[in-house]
Amino acid sequence: MKNKISVAAGTSKNNKTGAWRSYRPEIDFEKCTGCGICESVCPEPCISNSHKINKMGKEVRQIDYDYCKGCGLCAAECPFKAISMKIEKK
Repeated sequence: MKNKISVAAGTSKNNKTGAWRSYRPEIDFEKCTGCGICESVCPEPCISNSHKINKMGKEVRQIDYDYCKGCGLCAAECPFKAISMKIEKK
């Protein structure tokens, strides 16, 4: 009988993967309408509702930078241009 090596599947929630990004998304909370599009396109579930209300009375989103890989999908898909990609300062 041959030995089998297997590794359990996982996500970035098992490993903090945000340390290697080159760019980080930043949310302009006054432009955010809380639509949730950024949250739905994020390949790692690191965008969530902050439960904070902006001046427009909208619940804005927040980013968990421990897990964000800086892919930029959230910024590309935000219809209100509330997310911009900034160079990561280490």
